[in-house]
Amino acid sequence: MADNFAQTLKQQTDIVKVIGEYVKLRKAGAQNWTGLCPFHKEKSPSFSVNATHGYFYCFGCHAKGDVFTFIQKLENVTFPEAVRTVAAKMGIAMPRREFSSPEEAREAGLRKQLLDLHEAATQYFEQALQQPEAARAREYLTGREVSPETQKLFRIGYAPDDFNAMRDAMARHFPEEALRASGLFSSKEQSDDGRPTSPIYARFRKRITFPIANEQGRTIAFTARALDSDDKSGPKYVNSPETALYSKGSVLFNLHRAKQPIRDQNYALLVEGQMDCLRVFTVGIQPVIATSGTAFTEHQVRLLSRFTKRVIVNFDPDTAGANAAEKSLALLTEEGFEVRIVTLEGGLDPDGFIRQHGVAMYAEALRTAKPHADYLIERARALFPQRTADAKVKAINFLLPHIRRLPSEIARAQFAEDAAQKLSVDSAMLRKEMQQAATQRLGSIKQTAASQIGENEKKLLRVLLLGPEQRIRQRVALEIAAHPEWLEGLASADLLEALANAPLDAAVDPMETAPDDRSREIVARVLTEDVHNDLDMLTMDGGNALHALERRRLERRMRELTATSAEAERRGDDTMRRQLAMEIIDVQRKLRTL
Repeated sequence: MADNFAQTLKQQTDIVKVIGEYVKLRKAGAQNWTGLCPFHKEKSPSFSVNATHGYFYCFGCHAKGDVFTFIQKLENVTFPEAVRTVAAKMGIAMPRREFSSPEEAREAGLRKQLLDLHEAATQYFEQALQQPEAARAREYLTGREVSPETQKLFRIGYAPDDFNAMRDAMARHFPEEALRASGLFSSKEQSDDGRPTSPIYARFRKRITFPIANEQGRTIAFTARALDSDDKSGPKYVNSPETALYSKGSVLFNLHRAKQPIRDQNYALLVEGQMDCLRVFTVGIQPVIATSGTAFTEHQVRLLSRFTKRVIVNFDPDTAGANAAEKSLALLTEEGFEVRIVTLEGGLDPDGFIRQHGVAMYAEALRTAKPHADYLIERARALFPQRTADAKVKAINFLLPHIRRLPSEIARAQFAEDAAQKLSVDSAMLRKEMQQAATQRLGSIKQTAASQIGENEKKLLRVLLLGPEQRIRQRVALEIAAHPEWLEGLASADLLEALANAPLDAAVDPMETAPDDRSREIVARVLTEDVHNDLDMLTMDGGNALHALERRRLERRMRELTATSAEAERRGDDTMRRQLAMEIIDVQRKLRTL
């Protein structure tokens, strides 16, 4: 770029015309135009553009600068990119670039050829979709309710089932070096230095093609879906390989269309695949972008942070999708994003959900998306559903890597507190270990933290080890069998349950009844403790322990209700709040009577 080109361009640029493409301006005097500032929210216009002197200024947020500064700030681009953008808008040719070496000039020339080649390939696939051979592809798109307008908007095409036709068509306009470097073609044999030597053939065949564009909307790669589902057709999706234009971890599908809606609405909806993305976009939810498959990288996170710090993640609910969501959460929260998660009913992806239930229900699902901490806690409970303390330790250790990634110590402590509450971690020792691990950003807590059983558990175990003739044993066994929720979170839950379900009319062999080695260790510890086993005392202890279990259950339920009520208040769900308030009153009444 010539040193004085930017200044010359600025003098020739109509700043009102350029800014007017982004901001609705109205004349306010001989030289000034005003409008709502695009850099902060406001109801009364405080943004001013001076046509004569070529600058803008906001009296609200004090943003200021020339036309290049405006493009840099609004488009989040570098100064050279802003200059190129303004030149394109004004129809002014950029100066011819001078290269420092023949190699640099060759690489720049190849890059331009690759961009032109991908545009030609896009048009080739678009035209092929209209040919008789593509009848099945069109039927597939019609069956998926992809309209001709959507096909045109997303430039969907078809790769014919032919090895050579596309190569021959492109070879008339592009050199072989560009064809081989494009990723659009494959070759079976390679020379000693790794370069392909045999004839090239089309990489994409008998597939529906989706162009992948850069931020400027130029096609740089493709993803292609097979029409057949059998093994002979290969994988369902084939993507372009890494090229000079395309790096899978550096591109977000549909970003060139979605970046302005993302700015306007201050959030991005992140989905997995192209079909999900185009469905959501075309029903009117336009701040939507997609990863390539389930991959999400640090580079993509930094790219997205230029436009918003608020993200809703809606990946497929299968195992791969859940794992991808967890990895995405880790990257996003480390960079300080506010993240929410959508889990759709029926195990559907966004495309299937919208087609079955409509856009209104999908929009409601987005509105009620869970905070990432709540989603991860529910995921931990699903992965480790047992009521034992060991299972809770595993659930906590699943959560801790996510907790420690949060930049804020306050946020880490709050996440840890929420997790302890919702996982019913009542042991003071376990709760302390968890809080310490969260604040110190540790990766796990010790399994031994869960091995400590409380005094009430010991009392119940002593009673359940009595002979079959003792009424207190029968009472405790029947109560525990009738209220399995009482055992949630207890270190000896599995052992208590096994003893309670043992035959009431026979003596119990505790070592045989204990379900595992750890339970047998607990039995041995209880049996060897030097305590007074007077029957009257055991009867009183057993009754008190049952009483404590019910109080513990009610207190845990009160915490759950309080947290759910706060979430309903945040969402403005008055109906849910009223229902929860009635149950809170009922639980409070029961607690007072205990």
